[in-house]
Amino acid sequence: MTSPATPEAIRAEREAFYARIGQDNLAPLWEQLHNLVTKTPTSACVPAHWSYEQVRAYITEATDLITAQEAERRVLILENPGLRGKAAITTSLYAGLQCILPGEVARAHRHSQSALRLILEGDGAYTSVNGEKTIMRRGDFVTTPSWTFHDHGNDSDKPMVWLDGLDVQLVAALDASFAESSDDDRQELQRPVGDSVLRYGNGMAPVDWTPAPNKASPLFCYPYARTRESLFGMQAGGPPDPCLGYKLRYIDPLTGGAPMPTMGAYAQLLPRGTTTLPYQCSSGTVFAVLEGDVDVQVGDKRFTAVPNDVFVIPSWAAHTFSVRDDAVLFSFSDRPVQEALALYRENRSGRV
Repeated sequence: MTSPATPEAIRAEREAFYARIGQDNLAPLWEQLHNLVTKTPTSACVPAHWSYEQVRAYITEATDLITAQEAERRVLILENPGLRGKAAITTSLYAGLQCILPGEVARAHRHSQSALRLILEGDGAYTSVNGEKTIMRRGDFVTTPSWTFHDHGNDSDKPMVWLDGLDVQLVAALDASFAESSDDDRQELQRPVGDSVLRYGNGMAPVDWTPAPNKASPLFCYPYARTRESLFGMQAGGPPDPCLGYKLRYIDPLTGGAPMPTMGAYAQLLPRGTTTLPYQCSSGTVFAVLEGDVDVQVGDKRFTAVPNDVFVIPSWAAHTFSVRDDAVLFSFSDRPVQEALALYRENRSGRV
């Protein structure tokens, strides 16, 4: 009569089997299923906060070390502490702080990654996208859609600093990265400043308009003055959402979709005295403070973010915001991708 195998013997037999099939590039799903299909999102991304005052000193030092021409893009990457070495702020997105000094030009190039800019400091530098220049001011949201030539320059007398957001990690996961440099530092302008606003920003469009292949908004500058007017004007229409305050999403004015297909951008007003209810969503989100001070609670982590500070909240991390005076936040995430794939979820119940 054969004695039943001990647990140790069973495990040894299985390990030997796994090692044998591994030589033929096979692996047992039953050993990994619980890690691959989780009950809720799990991520190496962790909550993090960058003080603009602290980072600004490093930006100044960087401008002494390397020119915009040498660097092509003089940017300090905001690396998530849980994703060090991956140039990532969330598992799908990149963020950095870029500086252009008076008289400098960041030469023209294009790439398959989509990019957005939120202007944090300065007034009067420009971005040119596909032959049209837009003048940038603090709080403006500017897009650089996929595969569009773009260059930056500063014709003002003060440094300009902005937050860059790109879908670098998402594009890398799809092995779809392409890039091309221009022969010219500055693009030859083909349209006057503000042309896209006149064509697409007033509830109208050219009669023969058709969507661009990159599925991006034809309007690539969203001035903060208009954003702020909309946010504060919403207060007359009713009370704020208990989890979000007054929150708006930037849109392609011709389709109602996101300005770019891979990244959504948002602005929200938290009226004075607000403490939001706990909120969760499945898209890791990058925030920047435009006005006011915000006390942020994310799980066990708590910090106060002041104007120009940047912070990140991982996927499905419950969080609350508290403010003493009116505060305005900008944010961006991969929500449009999740919504297109029917993956996006949120929890506004206040129970986490």
